[in-house]
Amino acid sequence: MKKVITLLMGLVLMLALIFAFSACSVTNTELPESSLQNTQDDLEHQTNGDVKTLVVYFSAPDNLDNSYVEIDGERLGNTQYMAYVIQENTAADIFRISPQNPYPTEHDALLEAAREEVRTNARPEIEGTIEDFDSYDVVFVGYPNWNGDMPYILYTFFESYDFSGKTIVPFNTHGGSGFSRTQETIAELTPDASMLEGKSISRNSIESAEQEIIDWLNSIGMLKKTGEGQGL
Repeated sequence: MKKVITLLMGLVLMLALIFAFSACSVTNTELPESSLQNTQDDLEHQTNGDVKTLVVYFSAPDNLDNSYVEIDGERLGNTQYMAYVIQENTAADIFRISPQNPYPTEHDALLEAAREEVRTNARPEIEGTIEDFDSYDVVFVGYPNWNGDMPYILYTFFESYDFSGKTIVPFNTHGGSGFSRTQETIAELTPDASMLEGKSISRNSIESAEQEIIDWLNSIGMLKKTGEGQGL
């Protein structure tokens, strides 16, 4: 009789432990409400001017109509236009990545130059530097999709600055390939930085994408129309 009672008590204890473990497992899969509130608070701080923001972009339009847009009579590269909309709506500073040796503007020649960089794993030199880069908290980084990758001058950029503790926000323009794997590449190049949700826009719709860009900035907590940044 004592053995039966002992076995029953053991079975009850085992069931209690299984129930407790299952309850903990379910609870741990949910994001705590306090964490959600902290995330929202961070986004509010970003829009209230507590974060110093920089927009960095590379844009090298060729002579094809779909590589640039005309806004108010001004011709802008696709990625350049996207960078301007971001700057205007975040009050960020802005810096254009320009190669010391300019890229060709003829389409086929530009394609060949981009392919040669892939073949040689090139690191094109950048003209100028970003002053006081360490002071920026959030860095938007924009580029076109070239051959399913970033232009190799972007590798030069990421290898030239310390992104530790910064938040990176990628954006790009493309002809159908979106980001490809470039967001993962950026994460690999900047392991000590964090990343917000990026934005990729087709070259076929960039001219009418202003509101789409603004909505994205709002969704990641970066929308701020309180002034203009200073070009670098």
